[in-house]
Amino acid sequence: MHSPPLRRQSLYGDARGWYNASATWEEVVTFMTMQPTENVAALLRPYVHRVEADLELWLAEPATPKALSEAMRYCVLGGGKRLRPALVFLSASAVGGDAMDEMTRRSAAAMEMVHCYSLVHDDLPAMDDDVLRRGRPTAHVQFGEAMAVLAGDALLTRAFAVLSAPASGGDARVGSLVAELAFGAGEAGMIAGQVADMDLCDVPPGLDGLRYIHNRKTGTLIRAACRMGALCGGAGRTQLDALDRYGEQLGLAFQLVDDILDATGDRAVLGKTPGKDAQSGKRTYVSELGLEAARTLAQEITAAAVTALEPLAPKAAGLAVLAKSLAGRTH
Repeated sequence: MHSPPLRRQSLYGDARGWYNASATWEEVVTFMTMQPTENVAALLRPYVHRVEADLELWLAEPATPKALSEAMRYCVLGGGKRLRPALVFLSASAVGGDAMDEMTRRSAAAMEMVHCYSLVHDDLPAMDDDVLRRGRPTAHVQFGEAMAVLAGDALLTRAFAVLSAPASGGDARVGSLVAELAFGAGEAGMIAGQVADMDLCDVPPGLDGLRYIHNRKTGTLIRAACRMGALCGGAGRTQLDALDRYGEQLGLAFQLVDDILDATGDRAVLGKTPGKDAQSGKRTYVSELGLEAARTLAQEITAAAVTALEPLAPKAAGLAVLAKSLAGRTH
């Protein structure tokens, strides 16, 4: 017999409703995705508030020079989706952990600091040479190139200080979390992807090369956010593997949609300069496949991300809906 009608399930752990326990995973995800008010901003809003409060608290040491502190604040507290810290919180909850746990909060804040550092450096004249980020002048335009480099350096190192602070130093999870963040951001992860994206190393032709670039440039930090949340929540091997697969697929789908938006988006909506990839001759999924094929592939990879979460059902329903919502985003 078909499951009884579903009522709305909470994504955030409040008491807004329940789903029927006998519903299939596909029914839960389909039902939640059909909710007309859900969009990426709405899904992420509780985590935006949470991580921004912690970023205000932990962003810089009191002895930081005022000019550097102002640049760091500009780079971190000037908007953004806060997707990666949200993935930390959601992944912790998906394995039965406490998303308000201090180690989870520190992991989310550290993840966002690393992401923001990467944006600052990515926008530099020697890299993508962009003048607009999150609807505002990029850091090197606002503060000069030297301060932008140093602010990015400060954010990267501060992230690891926050993650391994004395308040959390006795926590057995710290070493594994530091290792996850370092790998995701490091020379075999995000930085390798940036080197490949700038054509500074040999990369395979075609889609294999694009997957190599984007698994690293975008995917490893998204995957690390999922894995760090899982570790914070005390995940077992099956749970960690499921979130690892989800993060890998989500990272690829996210980059695919980014490529599509770069080709089709509006500057005012995106908050950054569209068409930069085409102007600089970068390889993208749109240039390799064409626009419609890229859209189809984004949907297929999103579906694979959702399927990866099945071992965690029903607690991972929020992650599933987030993946589907990101696939349809406009910025």
